[in-house]
Formats: sequence, structure tokens, C-alpha cells
Amino acid sequence: MKPEIIVVGSSNTDMVVKTDHLPAQGETVIGTDFMIAPGGKGANQAVAAARAGGKVHFIAKIGNDVFGKQTVKGFIKDKINTKFIYIDKEVSSGIALILVDKRGQNSIAVAPGANSKLSPRDILNASKIFSNAKVLLVQLEIPLETVRTAIDLGCKNNLTVILNPAPATKLPHEFYQKISIITPNESETRILTGIKPNSSKNLTLAAEKLLRNGVKTVIITLGEKGAFIHSKTISTFIPTYKVKPVDTTAAGDVFNGALAVAIAEGLELLEAVQFANAAAAISVTRPGAQPSAPFRNEILKMLECGKTSV
Repeated sequence: MKPEIIVVGSSNTDMVVKTDHLPAQGETVIGTDFMIAPGGKGANQAVAAARAGGKVHFIAKIGNDVFGKQTVKGFIKDKINTKFIYIDKEVSSGIALILVDKRGQNSIAVAPGANSKLSPRDILNASKIFSNAKVLLVQLEIPLETVRTAIDLGCKNNLTVILNPAPATKLPHEFYQKISIITPNESETRILTGIKPNSSKNLTLAAEKLLRNGVKTVIITLGEKGAFIHSKTISTFIPTYKVKPVDTTAAGDVFNGALAVAIAEGLELLEAVQFANAAAAISVTRPGAQPSAPFRNEILKMLECGKTSV
């Protein structure tokens, strides 16, 4: 039986333009390619988890438009439970405008649309699926009160709660006490803690601050440098895999989706992060958000024969 994972979060349609470089303020750049692809941090993580081997329930809200309808078709193709993807007839589906340069770096602007209408009541209406799940995965592209309700329900049902604090914002103190694993990147770590994680010492200081707030485990993602894990019992770096990046847009989302699967399957933390690193490394070699998420056999192959960076 596949482990059951609940993802609560945003669903967007990404409009991506590839350019030689990201524009400076007031600058117009000529793009080389354009693509439309499904995205949104919640949706990306749900797809990544499903492809990595999880049985995924996705709770989200879309508009009654072509973008929303098309994304649901994609979720069904990836065998994600879409019963609790709600439709709001008054607003559009979420849209993200993404610029990607030739190094794979990106700049993103998001119009949340229906994502901002996902309510605590919507979460409570889906409460029955929490009883059999192993992991709850949430982000911050939906209203904070909705995130709070999901976390509370996850704790009530003894789920492992993973918070990917993106986009980063200051969080109420009680949030931290109910989070099993928090997964900020470097910039999100700085926003949450006020500490720039630019050295081993500062990474530890930032992680310790999050632990003092009540989080049980901190995983700071470091891009091509891998990930830093810190808890009361462990503090270590896990290197990632050497690849040539094409588009880093959804690397963090793929990491979190794969991590949720590994945790739900009962892997030890170090193995779980290695699994997530492998998935994220594959994703940056491909364009797009959800299209870049690898399937389980690809992740296992990377684990078997891939070489990590130092």
C-alpha cells in the first residue's frame, strides 16, 4: 500500500519566458522561448509526491476557468485525489509569471486568484481524509488561517507535519510548536530567524532558533550545496547531486514532495533527505514546474548511480 499524504496549498498556471538574463528595474529583455505549464507550490508538491510514490490527496481551490479545469486534468493523470479541489466561480485560477535566465535562475510574480479563497471551512470539510494519512505537507501561498487549520487538524490526527515556509513570512509562535519538520531555503531562513545562513555557524544558529520556537526538525535547503539537517539529536550536511541546471523553478517543491513520501514510508531522516535531494537534482535539469518532477524509478536510479557534490 502506498503511504497516504495530504498536500494543502496553491494551484497556479505558470507562464514562463526564457531569457538570456533577468531584467533589471525598468529593463525590457527579449525572450527566447515561451511555455504554459501547471504550477503553484502546493500543486507542484502534490505532483512531485505522487510521482515519487505517494498516494496523494490535494486540498486546493481553483477558478471556474480553462486554467483550473486543465490543471485538474493533470492531477487526475498523476492519480491525485481531486475530490477536495474546490471551485470558486467569482475569481480566476491562480497565475504565475516566471522569467528564467540561461543559468536556470528565475524571477516570479504571482496573482493568487482562487488560492486566496481557500478557507478553514474547506479544510474541515476534508477532515475525514486526515485519519488515514501519514504526512501533511503545507506551504504559505494560501491564507495563514487556512494553514493554521490544516496544521491543527494534522496534529490532532498525529500526522507528521511538514511546513515549507514559502513565500516566507513571520509566523505566529504557536505555529512552530505543531510543526514536525520545517524546510526553509536560505532566504526564507533569514526572514524567519533574522540570521543570514552564510556559514556553518550561522546555519546552526538559525536552526537552533527555529528549534527553540518549537519545531522538532529543521532542514535548510541550500540549492546546489545540498541540505542542512538540524534537530536535538543530529546536525549534518547532506550533499546533493552534480547536474547541469536548466530551470530551478520548482526544485524546492520537488524536494518537499519527495521528502513527504520518504517520511511517510518510514525512511530515516538522512535517507529521506537523500531521496529528496535526488528528486530535486533531476528536476533542475528540466524546464517547467510540474513537468520537471521526476518519477520514482528515476529517483531510485539517481540514488543508485548518481554522484553527489561536495
